[in-house]
Amino acid sequence: MSFFSAIGDFIMTPLYYIISVVLVGWHSLWSNVFDPASGAAWALSIVGLTLVIRAALIPLFVKQIKSSRNMQMLQPKVKELQKKYGHDRERLAQETMALYKDAGTNPFASCLPILLQMPIFFALFRLLDQAAKNNTAHGVLTETQAKQFADAELFGVKISSTFLTADGDRGVQVMALVLVLAMLVTTFLTQRQLMTKNMPEAALSGPYAQQQKMLLYVLPVVFAVGGVAFPIGVLIYWTVSNLWTMGQQFYVIRRNPAPGTPAAKAKEERDAEKAARKGIVATPETAAEGTTVTEVEQAERPAPRAQPKKQTRSQRQKKQPPKKRP
Repeated sequence: MSFFSAIGDFIMTPLYYIISVVLVGWHSLWSNVFDPASGAAWALSIVGLTLVIRAALIPLFVKQIKSSRNMQMLQPKVKELQKKYGHDRERLAQETMALYKDAGTNPFASCLPILLQMPIFFALFRLLDQAAKNNTAHGVLTETQAKQFADAELFGVKISSTFLTADGDRGVQVMALVLVLAMLVTTFLTQRQLMTKNMPEAALSGPYAQQQKMLLYVLPVVFAVGGVAFPIGVLIYWTVSNLWTMGQQFYVIRRNPAPGTPAAKAKEERDAEKAARKGIVATPETAAEGTTVTEVEQAERPAPRAQPKKQTRSQRQKKQPPKKRP
């Protein structure tokens, strides 16, 4: 066990330092407003930690969105491959992966943000759990800060407490259940938003859609079952992260939806209403060409007659032909 423990410490130690540096930095900021030992200071520090981590993962989230969009657009071609090679699963898998490769997409790219967050999540769990049980400090946390972190109370509830270790404490149980319910709802709404708003009709019956439907119901259950074992502070991190994901996805889908989806249709309607308010109304004939009625009318108007340039008297005399002598 000592070997595996050493491997675990080797992996987790850098994460302890990264998390504790950000956490202590936010705590120093909030300590100017709240008591350094208060639950408000430490809970808001966890919120700040979440925002920093999620902001750092924005490039990966953009890659995830692009990959998901490409997967959706390729579903009609995937169906064709299934009809053609449905009898040969090995050939079907090869042709499907070749299709994804040619399109420049990776089916596993959509999992990157979650996979990268899991080590951070468990590092925060260990940081808080060991501070609560042994007053053990990791990273740049001092022993005093570790004890404050473990004993900090939010609304009379220790942020190091869990639902399973509440020992009948109603406050801990209620807060844990509220946060677990918030995680469940935000996870469900985020996944449902992706399926109902940003998936074309052709992709709603393919294998990718079946995978998304499964995640729609499985992920919230997994989070709910696992959430009762995590400290309140970790549940705060998880809930804020889910809210960030939901808001970020809503923004991306609204501003840059996948073609042929309900979100794309809604964006076209908003753009048309916006153009109408500005007095520029697009017709069906011109909308496809990206022009408007106003632009067409301007194109049909005759070009203004060019006015002759003004000339000096000497210039006019030079152009006149010489007079013939009688």
